[in-house]
Amino acid sequence: MSTGFVIAIVVIAAVIFGAIVVLTTARSTEVRGAGALSRETRSRDKKAVISGSAPTGREVEQASRPSTAVMKAAPLEVAPWVAPDAEAIGVSRRMFFNRAAFTLMAASIGAFGASVVGFLWKGAEGGFGSKITAGKVSDVIQLIRQNKGFLYLSEARAWVTEYPKDALGKGQAIYSKQAPVYAGMQAGIIALYQKCPHLGCRVPECASSQWFECPCHGSQYNQVGEKKGGPAPRGMDRFGVSVANGVLVIDTGAVFAGPAIGTNTTGQEAEGPHCVGAAGGKH
Repeated sequence: MSTGFVIAIVVIAAVIFGAIVVLTTARSTEVRGAGALSRETRSRDKKAVISGSAPTGREVEQASRPSTAVMKAAPLEVAPWVAPDAEAIGVSRRMFFNRAAFTLMAASIGAFGASVVGFLWKGAEGGFGSKITAGKVSDVIQLIRQNKGFLYLSEARAWVTEYPKDALGKGQAIYSKQAPVYAGMQAGIIALYQKCPHLGCRVPECASSQWFECPCHGSQYNQVGEKKGGPAPRGMDRFGVSVANGVLVIDTGAVFAGPAIGTNTTGQEAEGPHCVGAAGGKH
């Protein structure tokens, strides 16, 4: 390739490149920056006919605001009040439990009061706590002897035994202050409360020793209830007795404390094996 041919090619390329630069520069002069409208666009806008005017920004904001106008509601008709049906309403759970608790409490208090009154009341028909007719003195003594020295009267909760006539001298010094008790002794009998003065156990008789012997803790008493052994703090308590026209009446409403430890007006000792304790084999 000759030098002239190379120079011709370079000249042609330079001319073409210059034409491109000129055209590019001319195009950029028509656009006045980003967002600017071209001359052609502006020419079309001038030729267009605008029908009406667009709303301003303030008008748009005012249109978008909620209306503050107060609308008056239509009047409502009020239905007349009717009292509810008690059966339809029913009883609530709380009301049910309150009524049940009150009813149970009232019933408990009533039952307790009736029990106390029944316990303290001395009925006119007799029973424990009242005066109980045991029968003729002679018949009572005969029954005591038939039962080997001991007669139990369940209605009076009492043991009835004979009191020796020859022991009245000693007995007067001990029991004269308990006139109703001493009156029975003078008639030849004594009425003993069945409960042990220790802890209230029922004291049975012991046929072999002819004593009263408590099976609970081993307290022992002679035939007239005077303490002979065991933890009891005194002799067996006794009831007041009266005799009218030969008839024996036991007043179970008047309980007198038993004699002190060491009292032994009859001098009676055990007449056989004991029913309670090491000697009797019962514990």
